[in-house]
Amino acid sequence: MADRVHPSSKPIANGTTAGPTPAAAATAAAPPTINPTATKPQLRQPYRPQPQYRNRHHRRSNRNICCCCCFWTILLVLAIGLLAAIAAAAVYVLYHPNRPQFTIDSLRIAKLNLTTSPDTSSSHLKTLLNLTISSENPNSHLTFFYDAFTVTASAGGGDVQIGNGSIPAFVSEKKNETTFRTIVAASQDLDTDSTTAVRSDLKKKNGVPLKIQMDTNVKVKMESLKSKKVGIRVTCEGIKGVVAPKGKSPTVASVSGAKCKVDLRIKIWKWTF
Repeated sequence: MADRVHPSSKPIANGTTAGPTPAAAATAAAPPTINPTATKPQLRQPYRPQPQYRNRHHRRSNRNICCCCCFWTILLVLAIGLLAAIAAAAVYVLYHPNRPQFTIDSLRIAKLNLTTSPDTSSSHLKTLLNLTISSENPNSHLTFFYDAFTVTASAGGGDVQIGNGSIPAFVSEKKNETTFRTIVAASQDLDTDSTTAVRSDLKKKNGVPLKIQMDTNVKVKMESLKSKKVGIRVTCEGIKGVVAPKGKSPTVASVSGAKCKVDLRIKIWKWTF
């Protein structure tokens, strides 16, 4: 029996190639393998914001700092107020400070004339008052340093100024009384409302009700301590003046019922209280 010759895959001398080897043919004929994990779609996890623990802690820290600052500030203000109250109480107990006292000693009306034009279109007022004022310091440990006073006299229920004057600056020593004389005068035109108010006062039988107002600044000295200047206003009411007839001597106003009140005038920015 003759032997069967199998073709070789080696190249032939004339340049042609033989068919593929059995191993290569088997590899080509085998179906491709598929990796299930490679083709499985990746599922994207939803975004979940992480809690900001650091920011929340930072906010709480700032809030705690603000609360602490407010607490200590309020506590400091209360402590300062308490110390000031204690100091004021100690000063009051030791020195018994009292406000200065002012008195209207006399008021002479030399002129208080109201003239109206024939057509009643304008009115003119002329006044001349001689005023005597006393200032008393009732304190044994306080000295008052007064600036110059601005003096105004008014009528018509205190709404119409009828004269202006001044008192020079002076020092009121301990347990001392100072008396001043000044002239309050004016020559001015009045509007209709002011004319009506003044004419109504001139017709009163009991006399013209007058008000004297004095404004100044004062500085207080206690032992070796000196305060800053503080504004004060002295208001004197209850004065009844009788107008002297033309050509007669000045009349003396009734000052027995006059009372003077001293008030502080505290100025804050543009407002005065």
